[in-house]
Amino acid sequence: MWGEGRDLTVRVDVVTAVHAGHAGFLPEAWRSLRRQTHPAWRWLVQADGPPEEARAALAACGAAADPRVSFACHATAEGPAVARNIALARATAPLIQNVDADDELEPDALTALAGALAAHPSAGYAVGHARDLTPDGALHDHPLPLAPGPIPRGALLAAWRTAPAEYRVPVHPAGVMWRRSLLHLLGGWSALHGMEDTGLLMAASATTEGVLLDIPTLRYRRHPAQISRQPSEFSGEGHQIALIHARAAALTALHPRAAWP
Repeated sequence: MWGEGRDLTVRVDVVTAVHAGHAGFLPEAWRSLRRQTHPAWRWLVQADGPPEEARAALAACGAAADPRVSFACHATAEGPAVARNIALARATAPLIQNVDADDELEPDALTALAGALAAHPSAGYAVGHARDLTPDGALHDHPLPLAPGPIPRGALLAAWRTAPAEYRVPVHPAGVMWRRSLLHLLGGWSALHGMEDTGLLMAASATTEGVLLDIPTLRYRRHPAQISRQPSEFSGEGHQIALIHARAAALTALHPRAAWP
């Protein structure tokens, strides 16, 4: 298994953006962190907007009393990209794992992903499979269009289907483990509507190699309050996709192969 025999002391900061409507899911995210086989983690929770619900949820489940949990808020509602980037500014660990407030990590996620990056020092990010977690507790797998192992530079861009009838991101962008230095280089999560993590993932693909694990690392919760399921009048998705491609082309031309500390 990826990560087997690897150094379990490498530090990972887990970043979670949360708004009031998803605060009730925080205890489950917290329990998934407590089940991690990798012990050297810290949880950076960033409340986007009024913090009372998130603060109360963390207190009720006991997370607020754990010194590994760091809670902060910025008072106004600015969206997930801003919240994650503020949490990123608070981070000090060399590795950053994103987990959304309503999702969960598989028990071996941090061990496996950190181990994959240790085994592949030229990779700037690592990602595994995401399983849908439905309200009845069932987990559903989805086949990926890529083979496990090293992800060549540009491979995610090439596999990204953007036509409306067949839209698909080749790996789940919400469950990626990042080298913090790569996030700094790319400016963190992109200022995009509903595609902030996809924009970052494609910029990373244009810049460096990655690693794909052949195991599930993320449980993606399906529920009626998901942001992606809410009606929206936003009509700029095509322009966002064009911008992501233009940025990727510029990064491909600008950056030589990166070497990561």
